[in-house]
Parts: sequence; C-alpha cells; structure tokens
Amino acid sequence: MRTGGALASLERVVLSNRGRSGGTAGMAAAAAAAGGQAGGPQRRLVHLDLKGAPPRAAYMAEVLPLLRSLGASGLLLEYEDTFPYAGPLGPLRAPHAYSPGEVRTVLSQARAQGLEVVPLVQTFGHMEFVLKHKEFAHLREVKMFPNALNPHKEESRALVKAMIDQVMALHEDVKWFHIGCDEVYYLGEGEESKQWLQQPGNTPEKLCLSHIKAVASCVASSYSTVTPIVWDDMLRGMSEETLAESGVPQLVQPMIWDYAADLDVEGKVRLIEKYCRCGFSKVWFASAFKGATGVNQSLTLIGHHLKNHLQWLKVANNSPADVLEGIALTGWQRYDHFSVLCELLPVAIPSLAVCLQALENGGYSEKTKENVGKLLGMPNLETETFMSTSVGTFPGSNILTLVTQVSFYLKSSVDELLEGNRYVTGWFSPYHRKRKIIHPIIMHRFQPDAVSLLSKWNAVVQDLQAAMEQVFHKCTVEEWMEENVQSSLQKLQQVVDDLDEAIKAQN
Repeated sequence: MRTGGALASLERVVLSNRGRSGGTAGMAAAAAAAGGQAGGPQRRLVHLDLKGAPPRAAYMAEVLPLLRSLGASGLLLEYEDTFPYAGPLGPLRAPHAYSPGEVRTVLSQARAQGLEVVPLVQTFGHMEFVLKHKEFAHLREVKMFPNALNPHKEESRALVKAMIDQVMALHEDVKWFHIGCDEVYYLGEGEESKQWLQQPGNTPEKLCLSHIKAVASCVASSYSTVTPIVWDDMLRGMSEETLAESGVPQLVQPMIWDYAADLDVEGKVRLIEKYCRCGFSKVWFASAFKGATGVNQSLTLIGHHLKNHLQWLKVANNSPADVLEGIALTGWQRYDHFSVLCELLPVAIPSLAVCLQALENGGYSEKTKENVGKLLGMPNLETETFMSTSVGTFPGSNILTLVTQVSFYLKSSVDELLEGNRYVTGWFSPYHRKRKIIHPIIMHRFQPDAVSLLSKWNAVVQDLQAAMEQVFHKCTVEEWMEENVQSSLQKLQQVVDDLDEAIKAQN
C-alpha cells in the first residue's frame, strides 16, 4: 500500500481526545452497563451520505464485503444529487452522479453480500439540492430559502412522487423507503402557510403532519409492500393526541436520531413509549459513526461515536419488547447541501468498525477490540486517541494515514517555520519580503529548512491526491485539498518563492 516515502521523515505524534475516560477498560465497563454481550439491534443499516464525496462505484464494491464482515445487515443510501434523475428531474443530477448502471451494480453487489438496501429521499426539509434550481425555486416554502418545500402546492406533491418513482424504479425489491422530513426549518412562514394557519384549528404541527401523511400515502398507494420511514425530530414535541389523530402513526415508522456521547437514555425510552401509545408499531434508532462532531471535522473522534452506540444499546435494552425495527449508523458527509465536507468515508471506517462490532456484540470488550483490529489490519487501534501512524489494510486505509499526517502536521509545521522561527520573523518579515531584502548570512539559517519542508509536503500531498483519486471524483479531491491543504501549502510556497526572488535581487 503506497503511503509515500516522505512520511518517514515526519515525526510521530499521539494526541489525546478531550474527556479521556480510561481507554478500552473504561469502554468495557460501559459495555457491561449497556448489556454486556447480550447483542444489539439485529437490523444494522450503514448510512452512506452521498451528497458529499460520493465514492466511486468501484470503491463501493471493495467496501461492501468489509461492511458485511463488520456486522452490517444493510445500507441506508441517501443519494440526493448523485442519483441519475432523468426527464424533468434532470437538473437535480450532479455532473458526478452515478449512472443507472452503476446504481444497479452497487445494489446487486449489496444483495450478493446479504445487505438489505433502504433508499432515502428528502421530501420536505433539506431540499436544497432541488429547490436551488430555478426550475423548482417557485416550490419553496419561503421564497428566499431553498431548504423547505411548500406543502400547499399540488406541484410539490407531484415533484416528490416523481422523485420517489424514479428511485423506486431502480430499487424494486425494497421493504422500506426513507422519506426524510427532518429539520423543516421555516415551515409555516411562507405566504400560503400564513394564510392556512389563520384558519381555525390549523397549527404548524398539523401542517407538518399533513405533508408527511400525503407523502407516506403516496408511497403506500404505489408500493403497497414498502413501509415509509421518517426522521422523528419534527414529531418529538407534538402531543400524543395530535400524533394519534393525524393518522401518520399507521403509515410510517419514526427513526429517532441522537448522535451525542451522553444521550439521555431514560428520555429516549419515554419517547419510544409515547410513540407506541400514539399508534406507531415500530421505531428505528439512528446513531452516528462520523459527521456529527464538527462541520469541518477531518478526523473521526472514535471514542465519541462508540459512547453514542453504547448509550443506544442501553436504550434498546430498556425499551418495550418487539418495538425496535433496527438502527441506522449515520455517516454524514456534509451538515447540509451547502456546507463543507466533514470526515471522508475511508477516514471513518475504523470508527464504523468499532461501532458496528459494539452493536453486534452488545458492547465493546477487549475481545471485540482485537477482532476489529484483525478485520482492519490495525492491531494497535485506539478509540480514545488519535495516532498519526495508524496504518491498516482495509480499502482506503492509505487515505486515512495521509489525511492524518496532513491534519496533524501541515498547518502546525508551516506556522512553526513562519511564526516560530526567529530568523523568519526577524529578518524575513513581510516588510523584507515585499522589498526583496535579506541578509545573506541569515538566509542560510532557514532557507534549507523551508525548501526541505516544502519538498516533504509536496510529496505527501501528491501521494494523498493519487490515493483520493482512486476513491473519489476529481471535484471531491479538489474541494478537500482547497479546504484542508492549499492555504498552508501556498504560504510555504510563497516564502520559498520570495527567498528566491530576494537572492536574485541581491545577485
């Protein structure tokens, strides 16, 4: 596995997470509290958030067998603009979208691994990938904002149906279909909604439920064997009476999401009991293995996500019998359609492995840790520390190694040279650089260091770019490099260039 010769010259650093809780021993104790080895939810879906850094289909083929061996039973595929929408929906399709053939291949490979697929299409909130386009902008709830769909327009429902139909045409044998419906910000603030809300008895809650019911009914009428799933956050604060009278509990299964390391177990159990009383027959849980600890996070805080899953195991062990349908391990790639990328999938695979194995075994013991290490080729995997020398044998592990190097050392090493080296700050300040002034003796104090550092980082970045291009499309590589590499590398390059110019001016 090619990781680049330049790495050998970079020192090893281990950084501890904030809030260290005793390493694996502490996790084992937490696992015992979470039910020991009783085993977790039997249906475990790995969520692939494809609205950012969608992996190439060839990489998916490499990863699916690993997911199965780690304990996944299915996939929750959130396509957004990577689905090959056609016809009037063609504008939704990103340039790097999967082709119909690639989707069929991925689904076939998932079936071959025994992985059940649940497609996810946003149909209410988080509709930026649709409503940003001029062709659909008139369907916004609030004219200024592309996040939420106007629930009053017949054309809105026709749009949602067309999207569902196109996705279902490539997912003919699914049992569940996730219709999203989370974080419907500014619902009720559109002009039509304001008029509707003035009528007696109408409330924002009823407006929300009426749209969910319309979408769920659409799925039920067209695909009678498919059960819709919805994110539960818009439902949590509603009264039992409002929920029960809406008819929604008979049509959908709520997916309760919480990504906190210290989620409130008792509160979740009470929420589940409330949903049962309202008429929901089953519920899902949603945890997170990445994409939940920082909008621009580049490395995954494994310990945070493991604790999150151990808490969900406690919820499962204290919930009413036979109510849990399964759990989705979410792996957010962007916080929304317009935000930056967070941790790349290969970077987060160790976290996913730890979390899946914790769910499958009902906790995280030393034996489970050892098994994860064997499956990933990472015998020294730690959950409570970042290790820059983490090298594995799983698909994309070279990306993890190189991203770790960049995240730890690039900015800090450049800043140390430019701000911590007294020869640079004292004799090659912006004033000197602008006027191409440099003392010949001082130049030799730091020029070799600057040239050497630039050479090392160029080699690392070249290796990383080559590794990423095997897994991601060019647009993803460019975005990640611009966000995480270019600023520091350009500063370093500029210093070396200014040195050369100053030397030429003196000669």
